[in-house]
Amino acid sequence: MAITVTLPDETALELADGATGADAAAAIGPGLARAALAIEVDGEVRDLARELPDGARISILTPRDPRSLELVRHDAAHVLATAVLDLYPGVKISIGPPIENGFYYDFEFPNGTAVSDADLPAIEERMREHIRAGEPFVREEVPAAHARQRFEAENQPYKVELIDDLVRAGATETVSLYTNGPFTDLCRGPHAPTTGTVKAHKLQSVAGAYWRGDSTRTMLTRIYGTAFFSQQELERHLERLEQARARDHRRLGPQLGLFYFSELSPGAAFWLPAGTTLWNALRDLSREMCDARGYEEVKTPLIFDAQLWRESGHWDKYRENMFVTEVEERPMAVKPMNCPGHCQVFKHTRRSYRELPLRYAEPGLLHRNEASGVLHGLLRVRHFAQDDAHIFCTEDQVQDEVVGCLRFAFDVYEIFGFQWRLELSTRPDERIGDDVLWDRAEEKLRRALESQGLDHEVREGEGAFYGPKIDFHMTDSLGRSWQLGTVQLDYGMPERFDLHYTGPDNEEHRPVMIHRALFGSFERFIGILLEHLGGDLPVWLAPVQAVVLPIADRHNERAAEVVRELAGAGARVQLDDRSESIGRKIREAELRKIPYMLVLGDREAERGTVSLREHRAGDEGELAVAELAQRIARETHERSH
Repeated sequence: MAITVTLPDETALELADGATGADAAAAIGPGLARAALAIEVDGEVRDLARELPDGARISILTPRDPRSLELVRHDAAHVLATAVLDLYPGVKISIGPPIENGFYYDFEFPNGTAVSDADLPAIEERMREHIRAGEPFVREEVPAAHARQRFEAENQPYKVELIDDLVRAGATETVSLYTNGPFTDLCRGPHAPTTGTVKAHKLQSVAGAYWRGDSTRTMLTRIYGTAFFSQQELERHLERLEQARARDHRRLGPQLGLFYFSELSPGAAFWLPAGTTLWNALRDLSREMCDARGYEEVKTPLIFDAQLWRESGHWDKYRENMFVTEVEERPMAVKPMNCPGHCQVFKHTRRSYRELPLRYAEPGLLHRNEASGVLHGLLRVRHFAQDDAHIFCTEDQVQDEVVGCLRFAFDVYEIFGFQWRLELSTRPDERIGDDVLWDRAEEKLRRALESQGLDHEVREGEGAFYGPKIDFHMTDSLGRSWQLGTVQLDYGMPERFDLHYTGPDNEEHRPVMIHRALFGSFERFIGILLEHLGGDLPVWLAPVQAVVLPIADRHNERAAEVVRELAGAGARVQLDDRSESIGRKIREAELRKIPYMLVLGDREAERGTVSLREHRAGDEGELAVAELAQRIARETHERSH
């Protein structure tokens, strides 16, 4: 007997009954057979050793396939567990998945053993032994009860719990086990043929992680690592990580005197004067661009009665992320978002179709009760402000308003030189509103994108609980992807709050609501921008645009006049009149990343000029103070990047 499978080019390949993915690769050619790592069968990636079904569509994965890197990192996670079990008898293992840019494995070490970064080289070396041995990954399907007995006998309670959960959920009667060398793991796979596929690896750090992310459960030790197909790729990756560490906004913020964090208020930045200047510049930009596009700014309370959040759906779907309090025995909550408040502003008076669209903007403070373990500088905070806006419009106005939001976003990102891409996120499993409304909302967003000829990726199930959304992503100077703004379409909230307007037929109609934030939170945007630029802010954003550096004390009086002249022209300028060498003053100004350094000595004092030195670019020669003032004013007005 024979089976037939179809290759990506639609060619039919005939194989013997019982043929595996490895057999298919060999039938296509010896080169492919040597390079093959796994096989995609009808959209599912599988081990090469598994039998192929008749009629399947197949594709062989080699190191050239982007998905193969995830595969080899999964292999490396198993090798890591193998090495740890070798070195620490009695260790309990939990899970070890591939993740973006690497992998991890979580362990409970015996007898209070503490593993630190200093132990990683020894674990790496033991991993190399298993990799050099080229141990096969062998898959077997066994009854769940058999696997449970095995792991219970090995004193591996985390594996036992995982199996029990699978059985309890009715997900399976059998489970798959993978064995490489002396190690057997509960795993769905797939894996490459042998451990030898891991050509280059590096263990990077040790951290704590609660079992299953539950702070009431055991704190495990998580070991992070990464793996590549070549040492050269690994070294390039490590170099990028080193650059990222140097650009870490948590390091740059205090260094540049922008902000700091304190355990007195976890997850909330303390903005210093320079940082507040930067923050205000972004807020002013947002306001200016909103004004030009017909937005009206409103201001709503920070704390609302719980009834508002019940009506909006947040009390049931989002309460664990809200700061809840009680005032005179009334349950209340600090707002995590502005939308319910803006609904109240819309609702407080009768509305006519002639008023629509109404565009409300509010750069107001928001608070979200994020778990301490996920707080990360400015990128994940509890206290922040968004360039938040909500549009209330008629059904016929939806597409134009969404397109307007998209164009607004493109104008914002162009100012910063960001290259963006778009994602359309559809209904999640946990949501409010019926499918009819979701169908309509998703179709409206699709039409808006298609009307502008915009390429986009569809992210099934990733929408907000109240509506689908379009998200904007950018790739920074280190190749990392960040989500920035979002445009969300919402039919549910106007219905929940019973919003309506009077139409031309003198009947009541339900408005459509669009949620829109383009910077996202100003805090997160600043964190991303600092890392993207390495702290080298453009002149218009720099808290200090120029610093005047007198060479000697006798030049201080003229230097102060220059400061007054520039400040009078609107520049943000400082004077460094310390009795230090000019070389030291320049070095410190470079560290502060001040765009313009103005050196002033005898010649400059006599001529009424300054010698201009630009950050990172070096000396530019003499120029008149008025000319420099015009230059700074022009760059600030144009917001040059």
